[in-house]
Amino acid sequence: MAAPPFWNSLIPFRRVEADINKSYELTEENGPWMIMASSFSGAGAAQDARDLMMELRREFGVEAYVFKQKYDFSDTVTGMGYDRYGKPKKMRYVNDNSFTSYAVMVGNYDSVDSSGLQKTLEKLKKAEPKVFETGVSVKSDTLKSLRERLSEAIAEEDKKPHGPMSYAFVTRNPLLPEEYFRPQGPDQLVVDMNKDTPYNLLKCPGAYTVKVASFRGAVVIDQKEIKRIEEEDLVSASRLAKAAEKAEKLAHALRQQGVEAYTFHDRTESMVTVGSFDSVGTPRRDGKIEINPQVKRIIDGYKGNAGSEATPTSQATFKPKMLAGITFDVQPIPVQVPRVSIAADYARGVNR
Repeated sequence: MAAPPFWNSLIPFRRVEADINKSYELTEENGPWMIMASSFSGAGAAQDARDLMMELRREFGVEAYVFKQKYDFSDTVTGMGYDRYGKPKKMRYVNDNSFTSYAVMVGNYDSVDSSGLQKTLEKLKKAEPKVFETGVSVKSDTLKSLRERLSEAIAEEDKKPHGPMSYAFVTRNPLLPEEYFRPQGPDQLVVDMNKDTPYNLLKCPGAYTVKVASFRGAVVIDQKEIKRIEEEDLVSASRLAKAAEKAEKLAHALRQQGVEAYTFHDRTESMVTVGSFDSVGTPRRDGKIEINPQVKRIIDGYKGNAGSEATPTSQATFKPKMLAGITFDVQPIPVQVPRVSIAADYARGVNR
């Protein structure tokens, strides 16, 4: 009697739809975490990807989808460092070509720790679907060849047998925005505190900004007191209101000068920031950071002026700058722009 097919043990007692009349293209409703089983490029890639996807559904009993992605290496890209104008350097690829790849994605997993993910991944790595014997594009897959060369460059440490999908790996659904995977951001109370402000930092387009002023409110640590503040909406009546007022006044004065200023208010302080940047700087070979010249310009422009010199019995003093009767911080610092996680806003279209 013949042994049962290997793939029967992938997900026992579960039937996965495999309708030949459906395309099963990847959508935002899938995932958010998936397994990238394999990819195909070149002549016949679309058909090979579809054949593998259908075989994984029909024979292996896993939810597989096809994702089409175009790669264009003919355009300029952002390199390390900055030009003389303080803008990121622009570079071009040596091989400026473009091609379309068809990836086969597997699974609908809520997290990388979801039940069955690692087991399915390991079994996919050892599986040998028929498409890898008959596929048109298999031997000319640009992405697969690249992964193989990278693997060969790494010392071989795993001697276990591998199949044609041995390079499968866990990844995110590429159709979901970055915000979905960000750690939980400000809670709802903090979001509400900022939503009606004219210079809301939560709407800053960049990943980083420079904090130039901060105003402390009443620090609340006790969880019962925090809950009472939330339930009774007492934030506006606390010292936080005065801190917020200063921040808004300073940001307004900066905006009148044509400065890109923002405000952010939370349970402990209000702050004013200036600028919007994708990065603070770039790493150097010596391990230090080459700071973005535009960021440095803002820090130098708002930091305090040196006052009295240091003596053996005292430290040097610095006089903070002022605007509209409000003082800036003596030492501005780059900070990450807070983001609100939007994971809860996505409804799942599949049962897990």
